[in-house]
Amino acid sequence: MKKLLLIVFLLCGAYLIAGCGGSGDNKDASEADKKLSIGVIPKGTTHEFWKAIHAGAIKASRELDVDIIWKGPLKEDDREEQVQVVETFISSQVDAIVLAPLDDRALIMPVREALAQNIPTIIIDSDLQEDFHVSFVATDNYKGGTLAGERMGELLGGTGKLVVLRYQEGSASTMAREAGFLDTVKSKYPGIEILSDNQYAGATTETAQNVVENLLNRFDGLDAFFSPNESSTFGSLRAIQDAGLAGKIVFIGFDSSAKLIEAMENGEIQGLVLQNPFKMGYMGVKTAYEHLKGGQVEKHIDTGVEIATPENMNDPEIQQLLKPDISQYLD
Repeated sequence: MKKLLLIVFLLCGAYLIAGCGGSGDNKDASEADKKLSIGVIPKGTTHEFWKAIHAGAIKASRELDVDIIWKGPLKEDDREEQVQVVETFISSQVDAIVLAPLDDRALIMPVREALAQNIPTIIIDSDLQEDFHVSFVATDNYKGGTLAGERMGELLGGTGKLVVLRYQEGSASTMAREAGFLDTVKSKYPGIEILSDNQYAGATTETAQNVVENLLNRFDGLDAFFSPNESSTFGSLRAIQDAGLAGKIVFIGFDSSAKLIEAMENGEIQGLVLQNPFKMGYMGVKTAYEHLKGGQVEKHIDTGVEIATPENMNDPEIQQLLKPDISQYLD
């Protein structure tokens, strides 16, 4: 009788162990079938530029059948919130992160932390000072600044008084634009007098407008003005319009929105350097996916840069950059 009970006990134990093993196999299969999740973190969420990046990321997610989680700070100077978003994605164990860092140093440690947790990061738009990421997908921002500088020099005929507005310290993308612009003007058009190049617009249209109003009050006889991103360009436009200088001075900026396009149509803006944010968002997610699947990805992906002018703004290729169709991706 004791032998019979022992046999029954052993058989039951073997059954339970087999059952546990079967459950684990099903879990592994479930994990293998689970969709990849990719966290996409912009610098901000309000400007048209970031909406286009969001739309491009959604297009890639649909094509590749992956989940994207879009989350970023409301304002483009909230480094602490952006760091917290990265840390949240690390805690939730997303498969990869696509990040447009607000600061080229402040986001280094979070990217290192993600790598330590085996979560690869794709950097878009603005680079970091260290190399812990898989790929950098962005505009050639220095070239964009160069295009703006060449346009400025041509329109001024090589002489005039110019104010250059900067964006904010630590923003690698806009610093490269400013450098490209200033290097070009100084080297090719030494007859242009730069009245100011050390004032920062800050993260919002409102702060930019206030700074530009002060600059316009400081300098008489201004011939030209340059600004390096969407919010600084729109804020500058408002200040220039309020001062009665719209259309009277050469104004060149960066990025596109309905109001900026309208200003160009009205002769108030003579050049807008255009990136391809839709492609940036798309390639950011696609590159993350290819890396997760074991593919080889390029270390640096250039998404292109053009300059729109009143003369070429109706060309089909420029229209696609000025007015990207994102309605089918964003409500």
